[in-house]
Amino acid sequence: MTVIGWIVLGAIGGWIGGLLVKGDEGLGVIGHIVLGIVGAALAGWVVTLITKEDPMDGVFDISSLLTAIVGAVLLVIIVNAIQGRSRTGSGPI
Repeated sequence: MTVIGWIVLGAIGGWIGGLLVKGDEGLGVIGHIVLGIVGAALAGWVVTLITKEDPMDGVFDISSLLTAIVGAVLLVIIVNAIQGRSRTGSGPI
């Protein structure tokens, strides 16, 4: 259940992350969802290492969603930096 949960939350987090990070429209919705899934899994892993507790404790809660969104946003920003894209849009981040 945890893997499926991170995939679902990662997809949602990637979509929301794509809305938050403007100026990277080259990735598209599918690209943001894929980066969201990977970012959510990585963020969940990092949070587990730091806190010794699984942020996905069996239910979809706000901490799991925030972990997925933060992971997705950070991964989108990192990918944009690697690809040399600048964030010139009017988004908050």
